[in-house]
Amino acid sequence: MPEMLTIKGMHVGEQFIHSDEDLTFCRQMGVEYVGAYFPMGPGAGELGLEKKGYWNTDALVGFRKHVESFGLKLAAIHLPLKSLGMSDDIKERRWPSIILGGPERDHDIKQACRCIKAAGEAGIPILTYDLTALPVLRNPERTKGRGGVTYSYFNYEKMKDVPMHPAGPISAEQAWERIEDFLKSAIPVAEEYKVKMACHPHDMSVPPGVPYRGIVPVLSNIDGLKRFIDLCPSPYHGISFCQGCITEFSTDPEQVYEAIRYFGSRKKIFWVHFRNVRGGLLKFEETFPDEGDIDMLRAMRIYKEVGYNGVLIPDHVPRSYLDTPWGHRAHAFCLGYMKALIQAVESQS
Repeated sequence: MPEMLTIKGMHVGEQFIHSDEDLTFCRQMGVEYVGAYFPMGPGAGELGLEKKGYWNTDALVGFRKHVESFGLKLAAIHLPLKSLGMSDDIKERRWPSIILGGPERDHDIKQACRCIKAAGEAGIPILTYDLTALPVLRNPERTKGRGGVTYSYFNYEKMKDVPMHPAGPISAEQAWERIEDFLKSAIPVAEEYKVKMACHPHDMSVPPGVPYRGIVPVLSNIDGLKRFIDLCPSPYHGISFCQGCITEFSTDPEQVYEAIRYFGSRKKIFWVHFRNVRGGLLKFEETFPDEGDIDMLRAMRIYKEVGYNGVLIPDHVPRSYLDTPWGHRAHAFCLGYMKALIQAVESQS
């Protein structure tokens, strides 16, 4: 196996790259580490998912080398356990029975474990993933921001009476049983191949413990995430710390800073979505990093204090009619802002 990539210090990165042009853009913006959500480039169509149902190691190595040819390092890749975005279509999900239950669950878990093995053999140190039955929860409309940009928005009062989800009902007990069942098989493989498993919170700002559309999203609150990391003592079991989600779960910014300390001091933060939010539990909008309710400089200082060594990426950037569909201008602003924050906290050490 190739030597596993080690990341020291804090670095800006990107994740939702879709093309070679995006990779070039990342390097131009001073990005060194990237994560891949949708692998592309030479060999991407041969990763093995469509033929065997799991990744091909040689193809992953080819993809990693393709990324490296742009002067970048492939720090993470997203396991095909992902949320459905804004879609309810269960048919879009790969390995659905892992979280939905059913006779194919053991088979699906084995396929996921084969992907973990392949990632380790290819020298990819982090796998991000989701364990959720519900899609990302937002209102269909967007709110307006400075200069005509628009923000992703959520108001629970307007969305609380949506009908039962096609996957429901799923109780908290069922959700935890399925999560634990997956971890019992996946984390030993991750340990063997030295791959850190970074689970994303459920991106939902709903009352803790209350079913939404018949499903209890157990990872949609800080207490749920604490229970999750306590399920396995392994250093390869942790979270993709979506700071935006943590803010969506909170009623006070202090809870966000405390969460960074709690998970960071336990070395359970493997990947960071560094986005800002105006509002919090039950009602919020996603803003540029300089205009939300979180003091982003203070947050960055805490990541530094707890010894976070890893990547921080922009996430859910505002949209503009002047920008590309991917949001290159917005990403450039966020990356520059984040790089300046990292330089500021590093200079104080």
